[in-house]
Amino acid sequence: MIVVLGVLLAAGVLLTAAPWLWPAGMGVRDGAPTGRARRLLDAAGYAHAPTARIGVIAAGCAVAAAALAWLVTALPTLALLAALTGGWAPWAYLRARARRLQRARRLLWPGVCDLLVSGVRSGVALPEAVAALADTGPAALRPAFAGFAADVAASGHFDSSILRLKAVLGDPVGDRIVETLRMARQVGGSELTTVLRSLSSSVRAEAALRAEVEARQSWIRGAAVLGVVAPWAIVALLATRPEGATAYASPAGVLLMLIGAGVSVVAYRLMMRLGRLPEPQRWFA
Repeated sequence: MIVVLGVLLAAGVLLTAAPWLWPAGMGVRDGAPTGRARRLLDAAGYAHAPTARIGVIAAGCAVAAAALAWLVTALPTLALLAALTGGWAPWAYLRARARRLQRARRLLWPGVCDLLVSGVRSGVALPEAVAALADTGPAALRPAFAGFAADVAASGHFDSSILRLKAVLGDPVGDRIVETLRMARQVGGSELTTVLRSLSSSVRAEAALRAEVEARQSWIRGAAVLGVVAPWAIVALLATRPEGATAYASPAGVLLMLIGAGVSVVAYRLMMRLGRLPEPQRWFA
């Protein structure tokens, strides 16, 4: 117990000092995110959060989960498995949030393309057409375009502002739109409206197809979560009884929990892979 309290105290001190150890200004801010953690934060909507914050939060979740498991069951093996699960939880949350945002935004990009086409055809300059989306674009995307409008008004440099917009959006379709606008701005051309219309049509067709397939495969994801959570909930309940705790503390019990953890991880990842469609990659990130 003294060790657990000491670990919790150290974690609390570390989290308290985190704003000074890892200030918000840390990380890449030039519109070219690098690294898996940086891309994950961008895709999850946390483009301005430093990557070191994920490690701090994961460590805090691991310590809290381990302490809770130890206080409930007093089993070191179960506390270790709880720590691993707690450390993995923030990454799982970010991935789920990124997929959720990507699905929601997939339905918004055709409207963005249509608004850009209308602005370009009306004779508005390209920076003004993009900045106007802060008022006329979809509500979920307006803050990102408002940031672009403020950037381009302050610097007057379209390329650097649009790159920051791409980092904030963190979306594969948004990357394609941004790169199309950059190319049109740099080299010119009269096919911008045609390209945007084609992109809008392809995104609409893809969104409709993916929505139908994901609806049919949702039961696979539900079965995967239930199949992983249910056995460990039973183990936790049995470990609260003295005879159950004694059995799980034995070498055979430790081996059983370790093998069960390995089987659970493999089965969960296999079921999730079977029930997930391949996501578009950010080739222009």
